[in-house]
Amino acid sequence: MPTRLRRNHVQTTSSASLEETAHLGLKASHGRISVNGVIPGAQHNDRTLRQIFDSPAFWKEFSQSSKAGRNIGLFQNRYLTEPRGFEDFANSTLRKAKKIVEKVLAASSADQYHRVVKDLDRLSDLLCRVIDISDFVRATHPDLRMQAAATRAYAMMFEYMNVLNTTTGLAKQLDIAIEQSSRMGRWGEQEQMVAEILKRDFAKSAIDLPRTERERFVTLSQEISEVGPDFVDYMAPEKEHLTFQSSRLKGMDPMLVRKYIQWGQVTLPSVGGPAIAALRTVQDEATRSEIFKAGRTASRATLERLRTLLTKRAELAKLSRFESYAQLTLKDKMAKSPESVNGFLQALSKDNRSVVEAEVVDLMMAKMAETNISHPTLQPWDKEYYMSHILSSVRSRSRNPDFLSSYFSLGRVMQGLSRLFSRLYGIRFVPHESLPGETWNSDVRRLDVISETDGHVAVLYCDLFSRPGKSPNPAHFTLRCSRLIRNDEIQEAASSKDPIFNSAEEAANDGMAMSKPHSEGVMQLPTIALICDFATEPGSHKPSLLSFSEVSTLFHEMGHAIHSILGRTLFQEVSGTRCATDFAELPSVLMEHFAADPSVLSLFASHYETDQPLPYEMVAEKLALDKKFEGSDIENQIILSMVDQAYHSSLPLDPSFDTTKVYHDLQRSHGTLPPDSAGTSWQGFFGHLYGYGGSYYSYLFDRVLAKRVWQKVFASGLDGAAVDRANGERFKDHVLKWGGARDPWKCLSSVLRDERLEGGGQSAMGLVGSWGIKGRKGVTGR
Repeated sequence: MPTRLRRNHVQTTSSASLEETAHLGLKASHGRISVNGVIPGAQHNDRTLRQIFDSPAFWKEFSQSSKAGRNIGLFQNRYLTEPRGFEDFANSTLRKAKKIVEKVLAASSADQYHRVVKDLDRLSDLLCRVIDISDFVRATHPDLRMQAAATRAYAMMFEYMNVLNTTTGLAKQLDIAIEQSSRMGRWGEQEQMVAEILKRDFAKSAIDLPRTERERFVTLSQEISEVGPDFVDYMAPEKEHLTFQSSRLKGMDPMLVRKYIQWGQVTLPSVGGPAIAALRTVQDEATRSEIFKAGRTASRATLERLRTLLTKRAELAKLSRFESYAQLTLKDKMAKSPESVNGFLQALSKDNRSVVEAEVVDLMMAKMAETNISHPTLQPWDKEYYMSHILSSVRSRSRNPDFLSSYFSLGRVMQGLSRLFSRLYGIRFVPHESLPGETWNSDVRRLDVISETDGHVAVLYCDLFSRPGKSPNPAHFTLRCSRLIRNDEIQEAASSKDPIFNSAEEAANDGMAMSKPHSEGVMQLPTIALICDFATEPGSHKPSLLSFSEVSTLFHEMGHAIHSILGRTLFQEVSGTRCATDFAELPSVLMEHFAADPSVLSLFASHYETDQPLPYEMVAEKLALDKKFEGSDIENQIILSMVDQAYHSSLPLDPSFDTTKVYHDLQRSHGTLPPDSAGTSWQGFFGHLYGYGGSYYSYLFDRVLAKRVWQKVFASGLDGAAVDRANGERFKDHVLKWGGARDPWKCLSSVLRDERLEGGGQSAMGLVGSWGIKGRKGVTGR
């Protein structure tokens, strides 16, 4: 369907009229591009970039311009100067959308059918303009009135989308357009890809079913949208609390235990931080067993909601003429089929098994040393306890990992990311003063993304500091995607003569960011919001110092951003991260390899007080510690991915379907670690079953692909390969710039120079699985 939403929690926003983009910096030389592509004041911008994140005093002075003058609108969207602007924005968009629908339904000539894909892509863009911003604002904006207005606009658009989902004429017109194009060959590669995607989306929406079955499809979809969030929001253990004599919790932090003492006994919640801490530290095995079982046993109501969700999804798939929900959802993924996913997982499991076996031996030796039993049995509640003991022993012999944070001030890390992207892709971050009303919080920094060759290519809003009420979860949002705004759209906007806009070009993009004119119009720039939750000390002049894991997180989210920035396609439907779900994490996971590379760290990692460079051996120690039990983590993720596939097969249609039995059987069949004990039902806490639904394998898949790209394209960082422009251009030209506009298997085949991948399919999936995830010294892949 043309109105699909792949809000990859990877989203975008931007601003500045066409006239403004010629003068991007309000301070001297902020990002202006000269005729020969050289960026004046680059060193000044680089220094300013660090200071706006590290120096509160500098930021206070820099951000003065955002405090006075006319409200320009959130993200410079001229509608969004106040809450009621969301209604105006939605209504204006609906009028434009309805005109496009009428135009597509009325198409009859060859030229009109030639434009159908462009029109449907614009329709999708219009709806996503409202939905993506509204979704972000209702979850992020501190003003409750803005949240409520955004929620209403969001609902209004979804209601209209449901109307479009039942408009069979749109699907029929697309089929005619595709048939004519195949005969006349008038569409380019991007347009053909968009047409294929739209056709698949219509098929998934059961558009070809008889009316009664279509109505059942809509009902099932609505029921799934209700029970799914309920499963996630109300999951609970069967037993909420456990009560112990304090003597049974020996080994646990006494200060933590004291918080839960009531009437001489300790009452611990069965799930959450205290329970995890107990599993890692309590010496008494019987106590750990009790805590483990309670924390992995979901309530009957939770399990019933899960079964209902899975059954309704299976019914929906059957109604849509698919064998299973996994088959339905995988049709437009790289994997294509459940068989391919399972082949990948089995190959990965085989590659990983010896690693886990070695880790199990370490755990057995630790238990033997503590219990003095020569051949102890490793129990499921032993894993966290003995892993923690082994890691604590290693930590005691190395330096405090928190010492690393002194080398990772947030400003230095942002400076390093800009320097890295400059070396690899010829783009840099340039600080830009926000205008009044442009951001949702005074802590938000706006960066313009400037290319050596193309000038202004994106806008990045960075909301990186912790504050009360803010979500702690890191995320990347694309608030507006890349797309060509064609000349006829600009002419249409000129005829409206809306007084809130200064030009037709500005009106065509709601006032948000555009680039220099294209031969057929102007480019709608990707606009991105990056959210993190880094701690600061109120009133302190000390910068926010990041742990190494926080540095990796920021690099990961910037991987999504760089995909949005460089995937500047002419069509919104395939821009940036709007690609196959099992390909979308590749750039972000790859960036985690860069975060640990010595040549990359040398670009920025220095002590915030002394400016002394980071000794890399400190990072090497940290990495070794983090990878100590990586195989066990991978095994768990493999089994959960297999569970996801089994749950989204046709099994839920069988009246005897038992989610617990399926989960335990897969643990016993494919696990090396001890499986969960009888009576437990951890699957009730597997919230990703709703959000991923048949594609949970994607993160594992992209971890393997990222490792392979790191080895084959960036030579594992050897001899400065991680900062080599030729390697960056290779990854950009074969992967990043395409967004979702090219078959990802073709992208992989070309960037890795491996013809075995080009056709995809089950054999290619199995091959990827055989490459494995965990790096081994001296091994560069088969």
